[in-house]
This record gives sequence, structure tokens and C-alpha cells, in this order.
Amino acid sequence: MWGIIIALLSGALMSIQGVFNTEVTKQTSVWVSAGWVQLTAFITCLIIWLFTGRESVTGLVSVTPKYVLIGGVLGAFITYTVIKSVGSLGPAKSALLIVVAQIIIAYGIELFGLFGVDKAPFEWKKAIGAAVAIVGIIIFRY
Repeated sequence: MWGIIIALLSGALMSIQGVFNTEVTKQTSVWVSAGWVQLTAFITCLIIWLFTGRESVTGLVSVTPKYVLIGGVLGAFITYTVIKSVGSLGPAKSALLIVVAQIIIAYGIELFGLFGVDKAPFEWKKAIGAAVAIVGIIIFRY
């Protein structure tokens, strides 16, 4: 149950953040806005780290495989793409397309066991669920 609540909160925060970032972009520029998001996220993480467990940052050196360390780079491009999509499609259409893309890509990662994720067997109900989500996009569009 806790996982469901956190996931719903994450989706809500992403939608609100997309709107906020798009407004900042209108008044500055996309890379200024994206940079501000990343900087304030870093400062927030630093402050929370100072008041919590204070795990050693040197642990990053032993992370394997090394490509998983590019999450921050992906985060910058996620911020950019969310800003651009909300600006051109609006919050609702953007969120719908983003979530459907996440579902399809995440299922593909599980299905093929990519990036160290345990490989999951193909399930028709998941494929049908993704197809229903795509049909939902079409219905929402028209």
C-alpha cells in the first residue's frame, strides 16, 4: 500500500513540477529553468543528506556498472523534455503521453531484463494494458 501512495505522490509532484518549470521557462529560458531545477534538487538532497544517515559519498566510486551513474544527466534531459512537452501540449496531454511511454519502456526493460533488472516473462494482460493506455491517448486526443 505504501508503494502505491508514494507512486501516486510521485506522479502528482511530477505534474505540478512540469507546470512550474514551464512557467519559469517562459520567463527565462529552457536551460536556465532546467539548470535551476537540477541545482535546487542538488541543494535539497545535500540538506536532507546532512540531517539523515550521511552515507559516504565515496561509495559512488564502487558503483557498478558505471553507466548507471548517468542518472543526473538523464534527469537534465527529462526536465528539458517535460518543460517542452507541457509548453506545447499542456499538462494533461503531456502527463498522459509521459506515463504511457514510461509504462511501455518499463515493461520492455522488465521483459528483456535490461540494465540488471530481473527478466520477467511476457504477459498478455500487461501488453493489453499498454494497448488500452494507447487507445486512451487516442480517445483523450479526440
